[in-house]
Amino acid sequence: MEFEEYKKECHRTSGVFDNYAESLCSYSMGLVGESGEVVDYIKKIVFHGHKFSKEKLIEELGDVLWYFTMLTSICDIQIDEVMRKNVEKLKKRYPNGFTCEDSINREKNDAE
Repeated sequence: MEFEEYKKECHRTSGVFDNYAESLCSYSMGLVGESGEVVDYIKKIVFHGHKFSKEKLIEELGDVLWYFTMLTSICDIQIDEVMRKNVEKLKKRYPNGFTCEDSINREKNDAE
């Protein structure tokens, strides 16, 4: 599925809010909440002895993606821009790939 097609499907189930602030709050809070569900699922695997289910993880990540998509959409942010800027940031932060030293000196590297 292409991202634009996915975004249209997300909008189909997005509901209606009274204003931009409500939409912004709903989607950002939903993103955090669903991210927490991913973490809770992983916690259950690591610490509670649950078996890993790829399907369950896909389901939870799908919820994260839905809220992420809606947040970028209402803020008029293109996914390509998010990806490009993230790669630029990571290349600056870790110019030779990840190292513990670069991670420790992250604030210094980010300031340059």
